Amino acid sequence: MDKYKNWLLEIDGHLARVSLNRPESNNDLTVETLVELRDISQYLGNQRDIWSVMLKSEGRHFSSGMQLDVFSEWLHQPDRNLLEFVRDQQRCMDALAELAKPTIAVIRGFCIGGGLLMALCCDFRIASDRTIFQLPEIKLGIPPLWGTYRVTQTVGPAVAKEMVLLGKRYRASEALGIGLVHQIVAGDELDAAAERFAAQFRTLPPLSVGLTKMMMDRVVDLTREESQELELDILEKLSHSQDLSIAIESYTRKTQPEFIGR
Repeated sequence: MDKYKNWLLEIDGHLARVSLNRPESNNDLTVETLVELRDISQYLGNQRDIWSVMLKSEGRHFSSGMQLDVFSEWLHQPDRNLLEFVRDQQRCMDALAELAKPTIAVIRGFCIGGGLLMALCCDFRIASDRTIFQLPEIKLGIPPLWGTYRVTQTVGPAVAKEMVLLGKRYRASEALGIGLVHQIVAGDELDAAAERFAAQFRTLPPLSVGLTKMMMDRVVDLTREESQELELDILEKLSHSQDLSIAIESYTRKTQPEFIGR
């Protein structure tokens, strides 16, 4: 599909590959880039036959973060306009995070600032062993505006403060040690490793996976009783799905299920 200026979108069976296509500028992020990401996320959310999503970038780097021109634009916004301007960008990131399908960030080179926050909107992160991670926003006099919450939830408050308040750089091995990424591989093996990871979702019931992801994202803000009620709500949604019958029958017969996403 070629309707997006800054992204490539490829549908391959039940897998969608979404690639940031700005290699000439180290895949930096602009307002237009984020709006397109929101639109792509909403489109994929409405496609029942897409079961998982891979987020990648063309070229050597995942993303060098927000384009500096955007920061300059912030300085010339009236206060009220600035807040709404940034809020719109937050919503674009939220659209990716709230996608009810498993998402996998495939990371190489620089994963800096807004690029790292975008990767944190994904459920899983697989990185090249030469990837560099950093949140340098504090050096510009601002906090990370698109996901301080996600950073803290991912690595915990102590490490998040080190990342955010000091703007510390992390090598891939360090990122793995603090739980920022799930897996690191040699650069020439990255794409194959990501494909193998995504392939796991072809054998799992997509409705259950999507709803369970939604539940897990929400329970951190709920009491135990509220989370149990949410579990019941999801069970009710799944109780009449064809995939549930397929899963139970294949389990009892010890056969390989063939889910249909319905």
